Amino acid sequence: MNGEIKRRTVVVGFFPDEDAIIRLVGALLLEQNNEWAVQRGRYMTLESVAQLSDDPAVTLPAMAA
Repeated sequence: MNGEIKRRTVVVGFFPDEDAIIRLVGALLLEQNNEWAVQRGRYMTLESVAQLSDDPAVTLPAMAA
């Protein structure tokens, strides 16, 4: 993430004020958060976690259901 922020700030080159830097970094963090949210579904499913457990009754917590 830090490398991507550095790369993009070098591309921009000049920021008129601190708010412009905050907007750029905020947009990058939001983009990364969206990518993680989408990947999480593919990355770990309840079924894949259940295979790792010794307890055959693996369930989702009430909040996640």
